[in-house]
Amino acid sequence: MSLVTASGPESSSSVLPQVTELRLSAFRGARRVRVPMSGLTLVTGPAGSGRSTVVEAYEALSRLAAGESLRQVFGTAEGGPSSYVPRSAGPDELGRRGFRIGVTVTGPVGEVRLDLAVQAEPSLRVVGERLSDHSRVLLSTALRDPRRPVVQAEWHTAGVKAVTSGPLPDDRLATPVLPLRVAGSTQGQRQVLAAAEQTVRALRAAFVCAPRPSLMRTAAPVGESRLRSSCENIAAVLRRTRGECESHAELAALLSEICTGPRVEDLVTELSAGPTTEAEPGLVRAVLERGAAGRTPLDALSDAELRCVAQAFVLLTGSRALLDDSMRSGRSVREAAQQPLVVLADDLDLGLEPHHARELLALARRMGEEGHVRLLATMEDAALADTVDGASVVKLGGVPVPAGGTPGG
Repeated sequence: MSLVTASGPESSSSVLPQVTELRLSAFRGARRVRVPMSGLTLVTGPAGSGRSTVVEAYEALSRLAAGESLRQVFGTAEGGPSSYVPRSAGPDELGRRGFRIGVTVTGPVGEVRLDLAVQAEPSLRVVGERLSDHSRVLLSTALRDPRRPVVQAEWHTAGVKAVTSGPLPDDRLATPVLPLRVAGSTQGQRQVLAAAEQTVRALRAAFVCAPRPSLMRTAAPVGESRLRSSCENIAAVLRRTRGECESHAELAALLSEICTGPRVEDLVTELSAGPTTEAEPGLVRAVLERGAAGRTPLDALSDAELRCVAQAFVLLTGSRALLDDSMRSGRSVREAAQQPLVVLADDLDLGLEPHHARELLALARRMGEEGHVRLLATMEDAALADTVDGASVVKLGGVPVPAGGTPGG
């Protein structure tokens, strides 16, 4: 186990874009929190320490990188955008309050930092964004005129002019918009575009795994091919992926260790009774195949077992579980297999026996080592997290402990 804290250790490099650090400079109750990320990153801490906030910040940046607006990402929260502002943050002389988050992404162009400052009051808008590498600022935006719904952007050019400027919308992340504004005709422009592409590609490859057992107990429409965050349509996605990846035998073996009752030999699907037509393709259920002991419907499992089934399925299938019908070309499947999926899981060990949680974490560690999936998860059991070999453990609400060190060392 590699122990790190909110102050963070070194980051690794990779040919494929990967987020190697998440920063919550001022976000909800978190201030100056750094989360160094590896193939398996576990966040622990007492209730109220901000564990869930870490996952929430990563999800927000992922959605913004995918093109969603600030209103879509932050506007629907209970309490509205103001709920993301640290309570201790007072307004400035113009009555403005906001929050700041950021990431570091390592990939083909090296280490790139993205930092974002958002105003929540009196109105929701971007007030500043910076994309930079080790030597220069590649893109920066600033709110120059509060009366206009734009930010003034400047990006590295290194042509006739060193910097090009222009207005961009103040309700979206600028980095994914750059390909629409930058021609790529100079070496400097190509550097900016490469850094933006690396950052967006890494951030977009994320999935919030938040299984809802009550919904998972209902049959799923056969035609649903993309897994939902709630995992309620897991049976339909399981039916699709059986012929696309070789993970189902491993999933059955893991379920044998976790699920009570006779040994699980396979996890299969069966169509619900009733007419099936092209217009109404019918419903599908997932079933545990237990040999001579017969079959157990997935909906007969406990809440904890259902959550574990969903989490294991996502870890084993990775990005393939997120391919919808329009994305299932050979190229899309290959790209999905190449880019590691970051799985975001809050309270991963909720309701699980410690030995069952260890099985799940061992799977996550192996998937991270193989480069298929990276897991960022929060856990209630801090002592269990400390025993996971190969994990980066971030402790919130306690004394900072440097990587490989001791408090104060």
